[in-house]
Amino acid sequence: MSELEKIEKVIQGIRPLIQQDGGDVSFVSYTNGVVTVALQGACEHCPISNLTLKFGIEKQLKEIVPEVIEVVAV
Repeated sequence: MSELEKIEKVIQGIRPLIQQDGGDVSFVSYTNGVVTVALQGACEHCPISNLTLKFGIEKQLKEIVPEVIEVVAV
């Protein structure tokens, strides 16, 4: 399984948890170790969305795909 496939699989696994709170996340790109995602719905304006991004999505991705350096939102 490629890095890209692993990243997409992890994000698909995280989505139901985020959707429970009225938000969503979608994969945008992966370049040089940086994963770009789009936070949607309730996540767009949530004051703790950065925590979700760094301590939820990024942490999970780094554990499963060690090549991931950082996750950023657009």
